[in-house]
Amino acid sequence: MEFANKEYLFLLFLIIPYLVWYLFYRKKSEPTIRMANTFPFGHTPRSWRILLMPILPILRILAFSFLVIALARPQTHDSRTKENIEGIDIMMAMDVSTSMLAEDIRDRAHHARNRLEAAKVVAAEFIADRPNDNIGLTIFAGEAFTQCPMTTDHASLLSLLQNVRTDIAARGLIEDGTAIGMGIANAVSRLKDSQAKSRVVIMLTDGTNNRGDISPMTAAEIAHSLGVRIYTIGVGTNGTASYPLTVGNEVHYVQVPVEIDTKTLSDIASTTNGKFYRATNAEELRNIYHEIDNLEKSKLEVQKFSRRYEDYQIYAMIALCLLMTEVLMRITVFRRIP
Repeated sequence: MEFANKEYLFLLFLIIPYLVWYLFYRKKSEPTIRMANTFPFGHTPRSWRILLMPILPILRILAFSFLVIALARPQTHDSRTKENIEGIDIMMAMDVSTSMLAEDIRDRAHHARNRLEAAKVVAAEFIADRPNDNIGLTIFAGEAFTQCPMTTDHASLLSLLQNVRTDIAARGLIEDGTAIGMGIANAVSRLKDSQAKSRVVIMLTDGTNNRGDISPMTAAEIAHSLGVRIYTIGVGTNGTASYPLTVGNEVHYVQVPVEIDTKTLSDIASTTNGKFYRATNAEELRNIYHEIDNLEKSKLEVQKFSRRYEDYQIYAMIALCLLMTEVLMRITVFRRIP
């Protein structure tokens, strides 16, 4: 147990002068009757009230003690453990441009999904299979930002991953386009201070760089200088893809050409000693993440924390009950006249 206000515990030392007063000086302050001779009362048996009289100061001391403990705010243990585990630092950079709405990625049941939703499902499986890794998420379209910094709290990461919408660029929340260089730069900035032996960026896109202030190769050179490997994934079918187009309240599907700059993605991977992959369906995408899953691991020191819970209420209630009991017994069973 820990106390948030430990200084209040010093009040317990007040019990000592109270005991000294009660044992040595209390009788001097109580009313007395002078008698010529007390010999006749020497063999008079004591009543049970006299025998139990000391219970009153005991109850008062206990009530005071529990009240002080409540004021000190007792809390459950703030559990903190350090563990050395095997793991790597990973930033996932995911394209969320409007082209990711194309529904040309088929799952195991041969159902067509849009590219981003298929990528999210496989990425979630990848995260769940690597519980010891520091993993973060960067999303990009015409600009890039960090959706989740690197963390071992994968429950929070998965929640933020699921909140990534396929129409984030279409609704104008961020500029549309494909800023591959900006996505890489944002992810690398999160890895530059990492002490892990293996630092990796997994970048998934379906297009060609057409936005951003940093070119893809410049971002790749920066990553290489910092010892960060980049695995690039080009997702989407070959040739054309089915793209949903909303007209009024109706959704029509049109065929649009698939344009993936495989050369640039390959060059990015080779520059950073990574690898380029091409995925045209969900199963290929799953196999790609499985292959990346076989990366080398390095030692990570992870700190785990638990929540604190306030426990003062029970001590305050005990103090109140003891005090009420002491007062009630003093004015009834142990009432003294005068």
